[in-house]
Amino acid sequence: MAQLVLFRHGQSTWNLENKFTGWVDVELTPKGVEEAKNAGTKIKGLRFDYAYASALKRAQNTLALALETAGHPPLIPIFNKALNERMYGDLQGLNKTETEEKFGSEQVKIWRRSFDVPPPNGESLKDTAARVIPYFESEIIPKLKAGKNVVIAAHGNSLRALIMYLEKMTPEQILEFEIGTGQPRLYELDNDIKLISAKNL
Repeated sequence: MAQLVLFRHGQSTWNLENKFTGWVDVELTPKGVEEAKNAGTKIKGLRFDYAYASALKRAQNTLALALETAGHPPLIPIFNKALNERMYGDLQGLNKTETEEKFGSEQVKIWRRSFDVPPPNGESLKDTAARVIPYFESEIIPKLKAGKNVVIAAHGNSLRALIMYLEKMTPEQILEFEIGTGQPRLYELDNDIKLISAKNL
């Protein structure tokens, strides 16, 4: 059996400013730092063989703060852009409320919450899953099959792609699934990567 923990980065400066962030590399807010430390408190006592984060510093810093707070022995983390947040294209940097005023709330909801409709020059959740899942299958599943424990700090949509895969959710189910900042989710998996249990810590 192996354990896998997923958690979303703590609040970022653009989360606070209600902006579409995507691949823009923004910092954690003081609240985000506290959320990362809180995640560390919740994973205290768990032991990981491998730690992963996206190529974006808000996820990397969340991972480092969480492991430090948990008192975890040092790990050399692996960073990869396959785990990045979905690319929001032309919406990146725009205020979400102002974007609704410009394009209409229904259109913005479709861009944000549909499975396969991307924003202009950006990625849909389907596009995001098309890079997250192959990376997970090639890089992380062999480690889980070997009984190694893994922690991943990433983003709302890259984690949605993983959770959809692990919990066999439909596109409709995953789009309604909320992932709180700094909220660890623990999976216990058998040697065939079949799900034994899934819960928020």
